[in-house]
Amino acid sequence: QVQLVESGGGLVQPGGSLRLSCVASGSIFNINSMGWYRQAPGKQRELVADSINYADSVKGRFTFSRVGAKNTVYLQMNSLKPEDTAVYYCKADEVIGTTYRTYWGQGTPVTVSS
Repeated sequence: QVQLVESGGGLVQPGGSLRLSCVASGSIFNINSMGWYRQAPGKQRELVADSINYADSVKGRFTFSRVGAKNTVYLQMNSLKPEDTAVYYCKADEVIGTTYRTYWGQGTPVTVSS
């Protein structure tokens, strides 16, 4: 089992910055990858960033980073826009042999508004 706890969301003005954190605990040694997703009201959950990919809409503004061998990941968000408003979720993929399992955090809301 893997537990994910996100933090760092909040209300920010357009052009501002936030840094989201996600700490993994439990069976972290089986985590294969981690990433950030977001879900805006009325929309599907979408990938924001992981160690390989960035959504086109955030390239050049958001930075994904990982510290501590899969234990903690961050999302540095700069030049925030109102369309970045969403609940941001941390995701971890666990691989044990041929068994794959996905874990999600509880989400942290981000609101970009003046």
